[in-house]
Amino acid sequence: MPQRYGGGMLAAAGVLLATVVFGLPARADAAGPDTAGTTGTVGAGDGRVLFRDSVPTFDVRLAIGSDAVLRVRETITYDFTADGGRGIIRRVPYRKGRRLYEVRNVRSGSSTGAPARVATLRMPNSVRIRVGDEGRKVRGRQAYVIEYEVAGAFTRHPDRDELVWDAVGDTWEVPIGEAAVRVEAPVPLRKAGCHAGRPPAVTRCLRHRDGPFAVDFTQTGLRPREGMVVRVRLPRGAVAVPPPRYARPHWRGTWLGPAALALALGGTALVARRRERIRELGRRPGALLLTSGIALVVADAGTEVVADGPWEYGVGDMSVTGIALGVLGAAVTHVHRSGASDNATVNGR
Repeated sequence: MPQRYGGGMLAAAGVLLATVVFGLPARADAAGPDTAGTTGTVGAGDGRVLFRDSVPTFDVRLAIGSDAVLRVRETITYDFTADGGRGIIRRVPYRKGRRLYEVRNVRSGSSTGAPARVATLRMPNSVRIRVGDEGRKVRGRQAYVIEYEVAGAFTRHPDRDELVWDAVGDTWEVPIGEAAVRVEAPVPLRKAGCHAGRPPAVTRCLRHRDGPFAVDFTQTGLRPREGMVVRVRLPRGAVAVPPPRYARPHWRGTWLGPAALALALGGTALVARRRERIRELGRRPGALLLTSGIALVVADAGTEVVADGPWEYGVGDMSVTGIALGVLGAAVTHVHRSGASDNATVNGR
């Protein structure tokens, strides 16, 4: 019998811990295909992969403002198969490591009359921009325009202000025939470069200067998940670069939280040994411990989740202590319920 109760309480504690751990936000995007249409590839009889959907042209205009804000305009032509699709999905990063950017003022349109309703969703590391209509399929070649702003992308160094930005993005699951990126700045662009591909296999983009304030980069034959990374170096102070923003670490606690959790796990063994005494106390202690634990986790996470979204939540001592109380409360509740079940079985006989 002790093994039965002890094993049940450990199982209850494990379920609670697994719920909390696996419910925490991931640190990386579980990114799916960037197209909301049909499957991007199909197998050929000889083992080759034939791409069904494709992006014939991808034109980007990066306009650097004197406020260091990047104003982006993307014109994307997309070839849908005969099966059609419901639009496209573009993912724009707002986080690299702990560095944060702000993606804002997202707008969309279509010059071919395709549905161009825009919907954004903040994912762990990127903003998911969906353009189209879930209730309407389109076929053939369609053209979409996506506009948005990126703040905080510039980095200030002792001798320069620098921008490193993937203008196309490396999450497309279909090939891109021709990609062109135009960079415009409020000061002469003396140091600007571009590399296309996927590290470590990258190549320099073709470059054409259009006056002192603009540079054009082009690249053909981008394969799925290959991007175009643009690097721009401006004289220090040429644009008003704000201080960088960094995300809180996902773990921001000390030894106190894990110590409380260890004590709670040890307490479950004590509860198993003294189950008769625990049953005499009734259901209230277990419910109180469990409720208090949930309240601590909510209080610790609430401010961060409301301010920055669930992906920026950092686990602290208060959350871990709440988990500890929840584990202990689950153990006490399990003992009480198992006792009630045993009594019902005996009375039924």
